[in-house]
Amino acid sequence: MTLFFNALIAGIATGSIYSLIAIGLVLIYKSSRVINFAQGSMVMVGAFLAYAFVVQMHLPILLSLSLALLVSAVIGVLIERLALRYLTAVPLISILMVTLGISIIMEGGVLAIWGSSNFTFPSLFPAFSVSVAGIQISSAYLWSFGLSMIFLCLFHLFFKHSDLGLAMRAAADNQKVSIALGISPRRVLALTWAISAAIATVGGILLASISSLHISLGTIGLTVFPVVILGGLDSIAGAVVGGLVVGVIEQLSGVYIAPLVGGAFQQVAAFVFLLIVLLVKPYGLFGTEEIERL
Repeated sequence: MTLFFNALIAGIATGSIYSLIAIGLVLIYKSSRVINFAQGSMVMVGAFLAYAFVVQMHLPILLSLSLALLVSAVIGVLIERLALRYLTAVPLISILMVTLGISIIMEGGVLAIWGSSNFTFPSLFPAFSVSVAGIQISSAYLWSFGLSMIFLCLFHLFFKHSDLGLAMRAAADNQKVSIALGISPRRVLALTWAISAAIATVGGILLASISSLHISLGTIGLTVFPVVILGGLDSIAGAVVGGLVVGVIEQLSGVYIAPLVGGAFQQVAAFVFLLIVLLVKPYGLFGTEEIERL
C-alpha cells in the first residue's frame, strides 16, 4: 500500500506540471487551431535559461527566474511574428511542420550551447519532508504541486476577469466579432505565444527541480500531447484533469505493470489509456464536439 501511495503522490505532483504545460498548448490551439509541436522544446529551453542565469551567471534566484520567463516570452513572440504570422493561407500540415522545425532548431541550439550532459538543477526552495500516515512526502513534490496549482488559479483568474484575458477568449471564439469590438487578433495571437512560452518555462523549471536537467527534457511534449487530447484540445479544464490523470497513470504503470511487460511501458501507458478513452469520447473528456452542416 505504501508503494501505491508513493506512486500516487509522485503522479499527482508530475501531473500538475503536465497540466500547466498543457494549458500552453490549449491556448495556442484555441486562438489559431494550430497544434504547437515546439511546446516540449520550449519547456527545455526555459529550464536551461533559468539554469544559465542561476548557476552560470550567479544571478539572484528571483531575478534569474524572472529573466527566464521574460526571455522565453520574447522567444514565443518572435516565433509567432517571424515564422507563423505569414502562414495563415497555407495548409495546416505546413504550419505543423514549421512548429516541428522550430522544435528541432531549439534542441540543436541547446545541444550546441550546453551539450548532452546531465545538470543538477539548483534547489530553489527549502527542503523538508512531510509524513502522512507513515508515508514521507518530499518537499520537491509539495512545491511542484503547490506552485502548479497557484499558477493554474492565476491563469484562471486572468482569463476570467482581466481585459487581456477576455480579449484572448473573444478572439479565440470568434475573430470577426472580436475585430468588430476593436480587438486585434494578431496582437492577441502574439500574446498567446508569449504566455504559452512562459508557461512552458515554469513547467520546465519545476520538472528539472524534481529530476535533473538534460536535453531529453524536450521530449516532455510527447507526454503533454496525450494530456490535451485526453482532456480536449480546446478545454483548459480538460488540460488540468488530463494532466493529473496522465501523471498518475504513468507512475502507477511504472510500479505495477512495467516490471511485468518491460520498463518502456511507463512511457506508452498514457497513449494506451488515451486510445481507450477516444473510443468512447472522440473529442476527449471535455472537448467541444464540432458538427459541420453541408
